[in-house]
Amino acid sequence: MASAILSARLSRGITGVAVAGTGLGLYYVYMRSIVYADSGAPKQIFGSGPAFVSLQLESAQTVNHNTKRLRFKFPEPEAVSGLTLTSALLTFSWPKGSILPVVRPYTPINALDEPGALELLVKRYPNGKQSTHLHSLQPGDSLRFITRIPGYKWEPNKHSEIMLIAGGAGITPAYQLIRGIFQNPDDYTKVTLVFGVNTDADLLLRREFEDYEARFPNRFNVTYTVSQPADNSPFRRGYVTKELLKEVGPHSNDCKVFVCGPPPMESALVGSRRTPGILEELGYRKDQIHKF
Repeated sequence: MASAILSARLSRGITGVAVAGTGLGLYYVYMRSIVYADSGAPKQIFGSGPAFVSLQLESAQTVNHNTKRLRFKFPEPEAVSGLTLTSALLTFSWPKGSILPVVRPYTPINALDEPGALELLVKRYPNGKQSTHLHSLQPGDSLRFITRIPGYKWEPNKHSEIMLIAGGAGITPAYQLIRGIFQNPDDYTKVTLVFGVNTDADLLLRREFEDYEARFPNRFNVTYTVSQPADNSPFRRGYVTKELLKEVGPHSNDCKVFVCGPPPMESALVGSRRTPGILEELGYRKDQIHKF
């Protein structure tokens, strides 16, 4: 009985906060729309500050057994995201049967200056409330986006080369940065990608990476490693290890290393305050390493 009362109070409290926050957010969005209307520039859905915008799902494409590509359309077809490279978005939902709302970050994978829509690549986890909810959405359903989450401040050519180490769904921020680099004709950064997954089917965005390999053979190198490859798989068997990174990783003094993957993988690579990780053991300085 006591727990039921507590749950009810929590729900009412969170609902009140959500309503108040939405009210403030709507006022902010209204004032921002006036500014864009006066300037004549394309409206930015996620500029500075909160967005509190609800976007309608335009299409849902099944990529593999547990991943979908979801395309959400903007209210105005000429509007752009307003995001910068390495940015993510904070999503909000209240899945059916859930006592509390769920807030999770996701990284858009389409071009950030593409007008009219944004795309998310969402892997569904067995106990993932938000990923399960997103997979249940049908075209016409809506998802609320609270705000943008700025990441590493990318500057073209600041580093002569970078290495991105991704595991599983951690490929999305890596892909966003790779795409942005190769879309910019004034950015000459060399890119090495190391992508570790469980099965061949988990190698998301492989077609896109193959295209970059073909178009930028002297600037883009990708290594896949699969822990449970299929019979006759063309990919190397194993995990992202010290030996693998020593073999394929760049080692220039201004190389920047970006890491995104499951917590155990990140911990092994980055280490802790007391224990150096694999990257430090290989000679990379702490200031060279960034976790998405």
